[in-house]
Amino acid sequence: MNEPMTNDGDTGLTGQVLIAMPGMLDPRFAHSVVYLCAHSPEGAMGLIFNKPVADLGLGELLEQLEVPVTDDFRQSRLHFGGPVEQGRGFVLHTPDYESPVATLHVDEMVSMTATMDILEEIGAGRGPRRRLVALGYAGWGPGQLEMELGQNGWLTCEPDPALLFDRPDPEKWEAALGVLGIDALALSATAGHA
Repeated sequence: MNEPMTNDGDTGLTGQVLIAMPGMLDPRFAHSVVYLCAHSPEGAMGLIFNKPVADLGLGELLEQLEVPVTDDFRQSRLHFGGPVEQGRGFVLHTPDYESPVATLHVDEMVSMTATMDILEEIGAGRGPRRRLVALGYAGWGPGQLEMELGQNGWLTCEPDPALLFDRPDPEKWEAALGVLGIDALALSATAGHA
């Protein structure tokens, strides 16, 4: 975890939630819900926040990094943030924590930090009140996300801290659709344009 990110030049999708449509062909993104940390003409970066890593928990990761950890965090989940840089950690969190090194303030509800100091604070039982730790991120090149949106690969909705941090992972995809008033059972894998 190193090098700060900036959100200079962001466009309207920064801070939005992407909801994968049922016809998503890439299995890594099937039923994914992604929080967009940055979006600009140069591309987009986000974190999948509803897919826990099956074989590694946050406590185990912190121990591997030789970060002392309290018992409270041994069982905390670690999430698959996306297929890019899967060896790198990212923490989505409430803005009550700011790294002395680098924190990206996405909006008034959510920040993102990708430096070792936040993991040390979490391991010690300090750090942000609400957080989600992910390995890797989802990235799109210039125009790629806009193309996928135009092909009905994703829906977008406003973020909700309860959706990001509080809901059980298996419920997040349907809950995000619910924000838009959409019943998941009514969705077809072959959406079209009106």
